[in-house]
Amino acid sequence: MKMDRRQLLAGAAALAASPAMAATAAPLRITSPMAVPRWARLQRQLLAAHTQACKDFYATYVDAQDHLKCFERWGANDGPDDAAEATNDWVLLHALGADDSLLTMAQKFWEGHLRQYTGIQTREVPIARQGMYYREFPVQMDWQHNSEGLSTFNVMGLSAPRDPRLLLRTRRFADFYTGADKTVGNYDPQHRVIRSILNGSRGPMLRKATPLDWAGDPFDAGRFHLEHGEDSYEQFLRHYDEYDDVAWDTPLNLQSTTLGLNAYALGAGERFRRWVLDYTDAWMERAKANGGIFPSKVGHDGKAAADWWGGTYGWNFAPMVPQTGVREGRNRVPRAITAFFNALLLTGDREYLHVWRRQNAIINVQARMVDGRMQTPTLFGPEGWHGWKAGPYRQGAFEIWYATQDPQDRAAAGSDPWISFLEGANPAYPEAALEADLARLSKRDAARRADHTTPDSRLADWTLDFNPASAKALVQLTTGGLHIARPTWNADSPPQGGVTLHCRLRYFDPARRRAGLPTDVAALVHSLGDTQTQLSLVNTGDKPRRVIVQGGAYGEHRIESVEIEGRKHPVGARHFTLDLAPGAGARLVLGMKRYANRPSLAFPWT
Repeated sequence: MKMDRRQLLAGAAALAASPAMAATAAPLRITSPMAVPRWARLQRQLLAAHTQACKDFYATYVDAQDHLKCFERWGANDGPDDAAEATNDWVLLHALGADDSLLTMAQKFWEGHLRQYTGIQTREVPIARQGMYYREFPVQMDWQHNSEGLSTFNVMGLSAPRDPRLLLRTRRFADFYTGADKTVGNYDPQHRVIRSILNGSRGPMLRKATPLDWAGDPFDAGRFHLEHGEDSYEQFLRHYDEYDDVAWDTPLNLQSTTLGLNAYALGAGERFRRWVLDYTDAWMERAKANGGIFPSKVGHDGKAAADWWGGTYGWNFAPMVPQTGVREGRNRVPRAITAFFNALLLTGDREYLHVWRRQNAIINVQARMVDGRMQTPTLFGPEGWHGWKAGPYRQGAFEIWYATQDPQDRAAAGSDPWISFLEGANPAYPEAALEADLARLSKRDAARRADHTTPDSRLADWTLDFNPASAKALVQLTTGGLHIARPTWNADSPPQGGVTLHCRLRYFDPARRRAGLPTDVAALVHSLGDTQTQLSLVNTGDKPRRVIVQGGAYGEHRIESVEIEGRKHPVGARHFTLDLAPGAGARLVLGMKRYANRPSLAFPWT
């Protein structure tokens, strides 16, 4: 049974997290000189380039009260979640080693935007007439948009795990969904359901939604750039004509579990871990009962509706685009995979991803040939599978392979230049990826300087295309980690959707008592395997540097051993310490047991 496996894994994880598993006391040493590789110089250049670019962005688009300078409004097309995304990736860059100013600005902006949108009220949308935020959280919105607005918040613990405000808010926000906060009523712990697609700090919407609920108050849209292609407020409304079926649970709500993961990892207690697993397990059971497919419409009794494919953002959701008259598939079930990564971190149980592998396989069985090309479906309705697109169904396949490292998942992951590099077939990738991110940063900085909009002529989402943060290459190359970009219409954007960092390694600077690579140090993950990671570390400067290397963003991976220049050193812990002489570097081979430890955001010296 599922619970039996979880209990066994919990016992093993608790043992792995015991004090006896502390890191070795004596630092390892690297003294062999290494000519500084070009990738190392590019890494340090990219980290440094963000300092002034982000400061300039802040000066341009944020006022003295730390409010976003824009036309403030409520809505799913443009609203508080877009404002909250203005500093996406800044905290992540700090956690990789960028300047302290990025963390400081991101924290100031988070506080400022909370004040800003708590004070902004709607005239006609009922739920936000007393403010768009209540208790520092969106009053009522779906988890595509709630999670996008939490993209920065959900990684703050990587750099500031002892910030008391962060712990207080993470616990409060999570309890909007655990059932512990009885004033809200989003979650029914007996049936393990979140009771509506629209939910938040003022509870769930238990009636049919109207276009006004989604689109926000009327406004003169003519003076704004409208990111989604509309050209009038009337089109804003018509966009949401078919978004009425909301008083159900849906897999999209699973994105709330990142709050539970972070509450647990910040030390708030076992009950948050238990809630994440209880709610996620409920969806595992629903998929099994539904022939291996996650239903998108679940009733308040915890059971799939007769039209299990229905509901807003469900398997059959393909509303009409008002400006084109064409139906567009907006099935958001695949975004729920975020929660199953959370459960993997909390248990080490890869069955949480195998269920997605099986769903993908079921969908791929439906493949058909059209004009000599294979197509697979993306939607399901009363007449069966539809929404055909060319090629195999690969939703989440790259991420599944990354976590499982299972050969049977490799083919489904498809081709990718980073994977090719990890497999030894694309040696130019590190330099090319870093150069691309440097170019992107410069391009966005230049676009900001050329932007002549004023606060009353731009919506909150206007600023997103000027955010200079470029972390993809640094995440991949230094941590061996995933940088998941959302939404698909802007693949160059920093991660959205409340996705936390999933990586093989992470670094800390004990001299400055902060997260990230120490000054002058560069890192390159060469290969990933189930039990092994190959890494180069180099000190590009003329001073000795000490670095702590940790297994995973949350210390979830146990480093069993480190091999340096042919000599193997036992570790048996979440992390180890390494001293790098000036100008020294080496290639390391790390033996690892992945997902062996309970996740924690505590710094190694805490």
